[in-house]
Amino acid sequence: MNGLARTLRRLPPSCGPVRLVAVDGHAGSGKSTFTAELAAALGGAPVLHLDDIASHEELFDWTGRLLDQVIEPLRKGATARYAPYDWRARRFGPPRPLPPAPVVLVEGVGAGRRALRPYLAHLLWMELPSEESWARGRSRDGEEQRDFWDGWVPAERRHFAADPSRRYADLLVRQVTEGYEVLVGPLGRPDGDQQVTVSDGPSSMW
Repeated sequence: MNGLARTLRRLPPSCGPVRLVAVDGHAGSGKSTFTAELAAALGGAPVLHLDDIASHEELFDWTGRLLDQVIEPLRKGATARYAPYDWRARRFGPPRPLPPAPVVLVEGVGAGRRALRPYLAHLLWMELPSEESWARGRSRDGEEQRDFWDGWVPAERRHFAADPSRRYADLLVRQVTEGYEVLVGPLGRPDGDQQVTVSDGPSSMW
């Protein structure tokens, strides 16, 4: 993970002074856990969870809110302030600050959407098939969230059908027995070779 952190720090800024790095993938693919470890490796990089930007009424139609509350301030080198959504109370809460740190991580389904890609220094995709990801998510959330998942799955299918992210990923992240394997993604692999890693060895883990 430290090697990946060094790579991200060396990227040129993409959103004002910020290197905005997105972690996308299907719901249940492990984005939050991976992003937390990456943030720690980056010395406590700020993390924006897209669950705080979305809502029950707007599972994916939150682009305008993200651009206004987060992207535009960061682009100007200012601290962003966004209102996180409370999924139990079904309302947005008081503003929360997001500073223009050297690296800021954005994680969530749709983090690599076309409207955000111009502001990204790198796009990482969690490489886990959709059905396996959704099964993990359902198991994690339990019976209490069954109705939510019944609505989420078709909504996610529609989103990625209209606005795919994986094909634009700089890196693919696979969870393995110990840690993660990080591979060159479709955007950086013109020959389609999925076995080349972004580290020195043939299949190293960061």
